[in-house]
Amino acid sequence: MATTLKDAVVRKPVLATIRLIVPAGAARPAPPVGPALGFYRLNLMAFCKDFNARTQKYKAETPMQVTLTAYKDSTFEFVVKSPSVSWFLKKAAGIETASGRPGHTVVSSLSLRHVYEIAKLKQSDPYCKHMSLEALCKSIIGTANSMGIEIVKDL
Repeated sequence: MATTLKDAVVRKPVLATIRLIVPAGAARPAPPVGPALGFYRLNLMAFCKDFNARTQKYKAETPMQVTLTAYKDSTFEFVVKSPSVSWFLKKAAGIETASGRPGHTVVSSLSLRHVYEIAKLKQSDPYCKHMSLEALCKSIIGTANSMGIEIVKDL
C-alpha cells in the first residue's frame, strides 16, 4: 500500500510541552531534567547527550532555556534558546542581582556597545530571528532600565 502525501504530513499527537532551564553542557538524568522527562516516559539519556552536544560551545554553567515537545509515541523534539537578556546584562555589569528599586537606585552602568553585543547574540535565537537589531537593542535597554542598570553612550 502506497503512502499518500496526506499520510506523510499528518502531525504526531503532542503529549506535552515542557520548558526547562538547564546549565549548558551539564544535562544529567538528575533533577530538574530527570523527573520532568521521566514523567512522560521519554529517553533521558538521548536528551542529555543531544543537549550537551548542542550546548558545548557555551561556557559551562550558562543557563540555557529549553522548550521540549513530547509526543504520544514517546519521541520528542527540543529547541535550545540562548540565556535570558537579564542574565547577559548581569554578567556584563558584573552584578549578582538587579536593583531592588529600579528607577530610584542605579546598580551599574553599561555602554551601548554592550547592548549591541547582547543584541547580536540574541539575534541567533529562533524566536528573535525576525526582529531587527535596532528593535532588539531597544528591548534590551528597556530590560536594563527595569533592572536598575543605566545605559550610557560610552563608559
